[in-house]
Amino acid sequence: MRKKVIAGNWKMYKDVNESIEFVKELVLKQNNIPDNVDVIICTPFTSLYAVSQIVKDSKIMLGAQNMFYEDLGAYTGEISPLMLKSTGCKYVILGHSERRTYFGETDDIVNKKVKKAIEKDLTPIMCIGETLQERESGITNQIVEKQVRGGLNGLSPEEISKIIIAYEPVWAIGTGKTATPAQAQDVHKFIRDLISKISNDKVASNLIIQYGGSMKPENAKELLSQPDIDGGLIGGACLKVDSFYGIITA
Repeated sequence: MRKKVIAGNWKMYKDVNESIEFVKELVLKQNNIPDNVDVIICTPFTSLYAVSQIVKDSKIMLGAQNMFYEDLGAYTGEISPLMLKSTGCKYVILGHSERRTYFGETDDIVNKKVKKAIEKDLTPIMCIGETLQERESGITNQIVEKQVRGGLNGLSPEEISKIIIAYEPVWAIGTGKTATPAQAQDVHKFIRDLISKISNDKVASNLIIQYGGSMKPENAKELLSQPDIDGGLIGGACLKVDSFYGIITA
């Protein structure tokens, strides 16, 4: 039985003090987190170490929002997987649509990052999803397949089994629009079937596939009750403890 995985992507919000306050409040609620739910918070780089000290003996796990695909070197402004691990990080978001849109990340770059994360025992949360124009053009599945195949290129079934995929329709990120549970389920099922072809049925059936795109406490239960939706990668609704906790308990 697959667990539900709820991850909060704080994006470029919360300084160190705000991060500490948030996490202290969330940890106080941890005894009410269901056993079948894993909770991850993905803070800005500047807050990772401070937050790791608060969550290290709790149910809350730590993730980063990005990383570079080299261990070290003359890459001004970049953060390596070894640096992430030294802060207590266990997860890393890769290929988020904002990285693809604003910073020109390609499937090839995402693939390099995914491979490096796995090599260093970080669990990648690999993001994929179509734009509104692509959905309206009826090519959602083609776009999703291209991104999945590109991101997983050259990986063995064993390596693929160590990944979380987050389906985030770009048109639903931060817009208040949400894919209907049926729309989201259709794409999640398509992804799972695709993973079965790329690797095998066992890997596909165990793979965690999250939904991201304006999930909030009001719609979380219906989305999370779909057979192939295994959690959420939460944006705006994760920035307040009560709304994030509302999704976790949903």
